[in-house]
Amino acid sequence: MSSSLTALWDEVVVVPDFPTPGISFKDLSGILANHTTLRLTVQAWADRFRAEHPTMIVGIEARGFPLAAALAYELGCGFVSLRKPGKLPRDVHRREYELEYGMSALELHQDALTVADSVVVVDDVLATGGTAVAGIELVRATGARVIGLAVVMDLPFLGGCARLEEVDVPVQILIDDQGVPYP
Repeated sequence: MSSSLTALWDEVVVVPDFPTPGISFKDLSGILANHTTLRLTVQAWADRFRAEHPTMIVGIEARGFPLAAALAYELGCGFVSLRKPGKLPRDVHRREYELEYGMSALELHQDALTVADSVVVVDDVLATGGTAVAGIELVRATGARVIGLAVVMDLPFLGGCARLEEVDVPVQILIDDQGVPYP
């Protein structure tokens, strides 16, 4: 499987100076647009998490949504979205976090998950780890158990994996920022 994961890199577009000067944005939209790489991504995560029987897959806005929904379908469980502020109509849990280039926040409906849920959190890129940690904390605020984090790409120079040690969650990363598959 890991050798076929190199195909993911072929669909990544590197956009210099976006969203701010000095940032080299990795656009993974091509992975979603290509049915082969989308299937490869979802299947790699499903192979990793199937035996743990998740009940919910939680996707982080925005590219985490389609990836998480596809994984939920593959694993036969539900999908819940973590949204930017002001997008959810009911009572929410909220976490602010630091990005590579600023601050942001995520929200989750307070009743979206229960203590009976086992959850995989999904996002496209692991950078500083701020978004992932905020997402994991939001899931835990509902009483649900986080059994893993699934991301397509790691930007290792930003230290996200080290930051995730704070929350003690297994991470399934498919490729690094050079397209090299993770073991």
